[in-house]
Amino acid sequence: MKLLVLPGDGIGPEITKAACQVLDAISSKFDLGFKIVRRDIGLEAYRQVRSTLPADVMEEIIETELIILGPTDTYAYPAESEGGIMPSKAIRTALDLYANIRPSRTRKGVPAMASKMDLVLIRENTEGFYADRNMFMGGGEFMPTPEVALSVRKITKKGSQRIAKVAFDFAEKKGKKVTIVHKANVLKLTDGLFLREAYEVGNAYPDVKIEEVIVDAMAALLVRQPESFEVVLTTNMFGDILSDQCAELSGGLGFGPSLNAGDDHAIAQAAHGSAPDIAGQNIANPTALILSAQMLLDWVARRRDDAHLMQAATYMERAIDQVISQPQTQTKDVGGPLGTKAFGEAVAEVIKNMKE
Repeated sequence: MKLLVLPGDGIGPEITKAACQVLDAISSKFDLGFKIVRRDIGLEAYRQVRSTLPADVMEEIIETELIILGPTDTYAYPAESEGGIMPSKAIRTALDLYANIRPSRTRKGVPAMASKMDLVLIRENTEGFYADRNMFMGGGEFMPTPEVALSVRKITKKGSQRIAKVAFDFAEKKGKKVTIVHKANVLKLTDGLFLREAYEVGNAYPDVKIEEVIVDAMAALLVRQPESFEVVLTTNMFGDILSDQCAELSGGLGFGPSLNAGDDHAIAQAAHGSAPDIAGQNIANPTALILSAQMLLDWVARRRDDAHLMQAATYMERAIDQVISQPQTQTKDVGGPLGTKAFGEAVAEVIKNMKE
């Protein structure tokens, strides 16, 4: 089973290496036969071939089922016309990865602002105010004069329906409630359309409770009572902001996994950035990316109805939880002694010694 790893920039090579240590261990433990293949993207690829996403790598991405994408430092890229392609944008668009799935839960041993939290935020990933992804041709932002900047927000019936289905499918497995977050009291047409279609999809799930919350109230409620939410469904920009808030409440972005998924593809990609200020120092917390890889295994297992792979994904998360629950095996960002490499080794060792 081929596993394509794209290390990216900054701390990317370090945390993807740690994730691969864990994946190697889970592959050996469950005889999964992972063949890990690494390909350069980002600034390293640009130094080699003057493109941050070489065409041959993009072709390989499209043909590969299991992909782990490290963080990228797009701020440091040259113009797209000069080869500075944004990998996340290009991959998301090419594979139509319309669902960004971000779980946040408190975990034993991890310092968190929330005392109890276990939710998954389902964020629409292809529309909204995001100018790099909401137009077939051209950008969603433009300046008719030097003094005026405009942004177009795109919400479609199809986009709203398909992300709502992802959320309600999750709710059938996790809890029995979907919270739709919106601003339809002000954005009456765009959020009004999103809200209407979400309810329409939800009507096909009679066992799932539906509630709706205005986005500013949601920001407050996540601080006050995060334990009351299970599956949160929202649009692109609101989801981007709220998911970071959820990650911080549950322990920080270093523990924030993320999966970008479509109908036929999914990519493991941590919610945090490339952190160039600590790159190469062996202090980055790789937990978020390792958990993202675990989510990818689970996603593929469910698509294939592969109980063996699903069991492997379950054991992988158990091993992570076991390691981060102990002060002596935590990373330095939460007061532990371990660097990036040692943390990956610790999780891999736990996997090797776990009993099936």
